[in-house]
Amino acid sequence: METLIELGEKAKKASRYLAQASSKEKNAALQLMSEALLENASTILAANQQDLAAANENNIAETLVDRLVLNDERLQAMADGLMQIAELPDPIGLVSGMWKNEAGLTIGKQSVPLGVIGIIYESRPNVTTDAGALCFKSGNAVILRGGKEAIHSNKALVTVLQQALAKTNFPTTAIQLVEDTTRETSRDMMRLNRYLDVLIPRGGTRLIQTVMETATVPVIETGTGNCHVYIDKDAQLKMATDIIVNAKCSRPSVCNAAETLLIHEDVAAEFLPVIEAALAEYHVELRADETALSILKKSQPATEEDWETEFLDFILAVKVVSSLDEAITHINQYSTGHSEAIVTDNYFAGQQFHREVDSSTVYINASTRFTDGFEFGFGAEIGISTQKLHARGPMGLAELTSSKYIVFGEGQIR
Repeated sequence: METLIELGEKAKKASRYLAQASSKEKNAALQLMSEALLENASTILAANQQDLAAANENNIAETLVDRLVLNDERLQAMADGLMQIAELPDPIGLVSGMWKNEAGLTIGKQSVPLGVIGIIYESRPNVTTDAGALCFKSGNAVILRGGKEAIHSNKALVTVLQQALAKTNFPTTAIQLVEDTTRETSRDMMRLNRYLDVLIPRGGTRLIQTVMETATVPVIETGTGNCHVYIDKDAQLKMATDIIVNAKCSRPSVCNAAETLLIHEDVAAEFLPVIEAALAEYHVELRADETALSILKKSQPATEEDWETEFLDFILAVKVVSSLDEAITHINQYSTGHSEAIVTDNYFAGQQFHREVDSSTVYINASTRFTDGFEFGFGAEIGISTQKLHARGPMGLAELTSSKYIVFGEGQIR
């Protein structure tokens, strides 16, 4: 098993090659990777079964096991994601502008790779291909460190990606995996300043907090998703119900799932019973404030902790508010800055919500589940950034670049 230093040295060397590679070369390699995923499906799925067996032995929650599962459909989606990334414009080498200064120098700002990116993530093996491909297309070498619960799947996936790279002129070390999943190795990776240019954590609250508190490597924070849906007094009942059910129940274990439902008091008595019945089909547990408790047939009192919790489960906090302003205030107090939605036919309410809610992605009459790199047309995403420096929201190719200034002169001196 290679040490972090060895992985770092190889990644640094690979990054220099990647930075000079042409779009055509990178796209051809991505196509080979995509094809390799499908050609080696049986091997990958067999490895995934090992992880699933271990998850069952360890009594991991069903919603968390769902994040771990690979099947033919998900493998096809992963392969399609690689091809979509290949088809996207290459951000490297783009010049955002050229101008002359008073000395007659021609100055341009050009996008360049970040260098070597470290990714620490948890149980979703699709992150392995998403992150690997995005970093590769944007000219960055990547060191991946997934969780122990997905180690067999991740090893199989990286092996397949490297086998595809071996058919090209690219170094296979452009995409590498840390196979030691101990906590000590994870913490060592957070301090790998000599080799990592940036570290991106992708996972739950505990992982992200640990990285933010421990890392000496520059970090791009991808946030937990305490996402809200607010049903305005001018909302359509069926639309509101469909959006809530989708945002909460389509895949509750992901960061863009809704965790809190806010509803205007003028429509609470009419809407809440309908929404409760729809959510009951999925056995959603409702944790409600005092007003909502008096309307709902089956719920339990919400605590202060519930308003700030990313449940990642079939649990939904419910609160009745007196106004749009109260809903916005609640969201800005408890949100993690990920994704929020308003359901309304009132144009001005939608615009106020969009303007005043301080989150990376704000929806008017749509589910929060669309906060996703693939859905946004990025092919995939490296994560959802909830910070405001460098990148915010779904991070695609452009967010994995830095810049440098190129200056042309004719002998000028200062």
